[in-house]
Amino acid sequence: MTNIKQHIGSMALVVGNYDDAIAFYTQKLGFDLIEDTDQGNGKRWVLVSPPNSNGTNFLLAQASTQQQLEAVGNQTGGRVFLFLHTNDFWRDYELMQKNGVNFNEQPRVEEYGTVVVFEDLYGNKWDLLQLN
Repeated sequence: MTNIKQHIGSMALVVGNYDDAIAFYTQKLGFDLIEDTDQGNGKRWVLVSPPNSNGTNFLLAQASTQQQLEAVGNQTGGRVFLFLHTNDFWRDYELMQKNGVNFNEQPRVEEYGTVVVFEDLYGNKWDLLQLN
């Protein structure tokens, strides 16, 4: 089994609206829009990714059922959901602040690195994190 190679290519993130989500991730967080393909019947294949990412993308999936609508912004029951690693914490923190991103706390230095919790436009919690 030593020749098995796998990676997570995309991870679905349930959103309330494609265009609002694209605007948040590209304009507020500085992510790249990788693809936005119309699939008909109101569905789109929308991929975004942090700049210079290792290939993992977010598939922005617009909620289309009541169950999905209820999950928007609370995909992990209020826990931190995603961890955005950076090579320059203060650069990204200050840019996100300038862009109006909502932070839940002040940045803190932990033994593993510098971290702050922020929310996306729907309230999902993220860590912005620079490891030591």
